[in-house]
Amino acid sequence: MENTLGLEIIEVVEQAAIASARWMGKGEKNIADQVAVEAMRERMNKIHMRGRIVIGEGERDDAPMLYIGEEVGVCTQPNAKDFCNPDELVEIDIAVDPCEGTNLVAYGQPGSMAVLAISEKGGLFAAPDFYMKKLAAPPAAKGKVDINKSATENLKILAECLDREIEELVVVVMKRERHSDLIKEIREAGARVSLISDGDVGAAISCGFAGTNIHALMGIGAAPEGVISAAAMRAMGGHFQGQLIYDPAVVKTGLIGESKQANIDRLKSMNITDPDKVYDAHELASGETILFAGCGITSGNLMEGVRFFSGGARTQSLVISNQSSTARFVDTIHMSGQPKVVQLH
Repeated sequence: MENTLGLEIIEVVEQAAIASARWMGKGEKNIADQVAVEAMRERMNKIHMRGRIVIGEGERDDAPMLYIGEEVGVCTQPNAKDFCNPDELVEIDIAVDPCEGTNLVAYGQPGSMAVLAISEKGGLFAAPDFYMKKLAAPPAAKGKVDINKSATENLKILAECLDREIEELVVVVMKRERHSDLIKEIREAGARVSLISDGDVGAAISCGFAGTNIHALMGIGAAPEGVISAAAMRAMGGHFQGQLIYDPAVVKTGLIGESKQANIDRLKSMNITDPDKVYDAHELASGETILFAGCGITSGNLMEGVRFFSGGARTQSLVISNQSSTARFVDTIHMSGQPKVVQLH
């Protein structure tokens, strides 16, 4: 999968990032998202693959493009056997977030990305559009920190694993009312808190790299993005756990669903019989092959954002593969203008 799709999925996230970046700072988060979706879908449908969106922009009635269940790729056509080889006809599942951090783009803030994760059919958890309690940590702490432990306990474990003082640790938390007690506990334990307004995928992945000065992600964010984070962290050997949050009283704002019981019923309809189950990265991204790709829209800890110049743009992308055990940063110049012909007299 890496050999056949590696370069092309980079181009998918690059095109989404470039399209969205043109709306950076214009205060139009919906347009920034829409153009990213359109660009991502257009490039996906030029790839010789048989893909299915398992995490996307929502249900079909709400999302005309990249909706859950949408088939993408050249090889989804009825006569695909005539021009696609057997490998290209293998069904693959795709989780996408064409503009992760729409507010960040709209207001010119750092850390927005175009991201996706790919695995074979059934290899990605089809998370409902709920919220998820998340814990991400570096590879050295994998399996040692635990989402069921308190923040204080996990910080002590993390400090031991990284051979650091707790005071040297930085924990990323989304700035939300629901996290007030969590933030207070982290600070009282001695660690430092880095608050973000949106975009926790980048924060989770940053935990997997030394030198980012991010040592953990804690708190509640969107569940679909949790699956994408889990795929990246699994591919690079980092720690990730997630637990679905279905109670509006816990989230406080923005939870989809009429009530706690209605949300539990919806989970049962999706064959999720234990709504309180804690999932690790291998359960959220269970496939034999995992590929993650992301491209910076606005600059953040991991990647530079899109930079435009006369006649083109420059992007920085990240591709993580569990097949080759690699994380590749790709710097690309996109030349959109036609070269000028110099007339000699």
